[in-house]
Amino acid sequence: MSQHSPEPDDVFAWIDDAERAREQAGLVRTLRPRPASSPLLDLASNDYLGLSRHPETVRGAREAAERWGAGATGSRLVTGTTELHAELERELAAFCGFEAALVLSSGYAANLAAVTALSDRGTLVVSDAGNHASIVDGCRLSRAGIEVIPHSDPEAARKALGAQEGRSLLVSDSVFSVDGDAAPLAAYAAACRERGAALVVDDAHGLGVLGEGGRGALHAAGLAGAPGVVATLTLSKSLGSQGGAVLGPAKVIRHLVNTARTFIFDTGLAPAAAGAALASLRLLRREPERAGRAREVADRLYGRLTASGLTAARPDAAVVSVRAPSAAAALRWAADCREAGLSVGCFRPPSVPDGISRLRLTARADLTGDEIDRAVETILKTAPPGATDC
Repeated sequence: MSQHSPEPDDVFAWIDDAERAREQAGLVRTLRPRPASSPLLDLASNDYLGLSRHPETVRGAREAAERWGAGATGSRLVTGTTELHAELERELAAFCGFEAALVLSSGYAANLAAVTALSDRGTLVVSDAGNHASIVDGCRLSRAGIEVIPHSDPEAARKALGAQEGRSLLVSDSVFSVDGDAAPLAAYAAACRERGAALVVDDAHGLGVLGEGGRGALHAAGLAGAPGVVATLTLSKSLGSQGGAVLGPAKVIRHLVNTARTFIFDTGLAPAAAGAALASLRLLRREPERAGRAREVADRLYGRLTASGLTAARPDAAVVSVRAPSAAAALRWAADCREAGLSVGCFRPPSVPDGISRLRLTARADLTGDEIDRAVETILKTAPPGATDC
């Protein structure tokens, strides 16, 4: 007699236990569809330069869709590469100071492509403990040997790379998405040069905010275009669009075209997204002061909040992270801000590697002085008990 099989309704019974555990820990996540026009003051999105609704960005998307169609129609190696994609890649590479660029469907896909295509079973990948989940997943999929080093620790990177006889690479965010602190890129690059390793940097939070006219953290560090350096970035933050890119030496880009699975087997970026990103890039090139304004807004938010007793990480770019007493308190704080007309991010485990929950504020270049005042007043008014003791 065959063993009894569970009834179909019981197959996912384990999910009920998982949901209860999340509820008890204050870690439930929910989707909140926003209207096209929201009354909330936005300090939650990654629209650092305020370009997602800029008329030129929207026009770039519309004109691209009208000319090239709604979708890319196939993978980049089949029908998914248009002249618009090639134009965007040329201008991205030139703006950021690299020899070549490759556009993918998301920043997540770009990180997976770079890490997996530049490593194999015989490679050592050294990864900063504060890296984004997309880098972590790229490391897991790479089949390489992985060593996670303490956050922003160049000496640990040097030691890890020195123990490897074969190929190695160091991978790090340029600006870490949780606390908004910048990586020690110059020291990381020096460690890589000493050990003959490649440096791969995710500049998602640096593009449009750091460097001359927003050319990015690698440009600011004098590393753009260096032969052993590869950058990844997203088009969905400062450029207000969607998609990702890998930038580096032309031979690296050719290698990705032939080996990166998230490039080869994925449908190309939609023409509207490519057109919007290109329009925003050209606008940033024409209005470079937007980058400095985003940093100025972040500094003002940080100064006002910490002067009032809250604990926040000093921003190196446009992210301001404010500590909360617990995951449940952070969730309630964000909800109270929303009810008061302010949208803020809420980071809780497992999104935070140190287990400390936070409100995550994103400075935008288009925020006015009155809006900054309103945001600060709302955050202080809704702060939970213990927020000044974090």
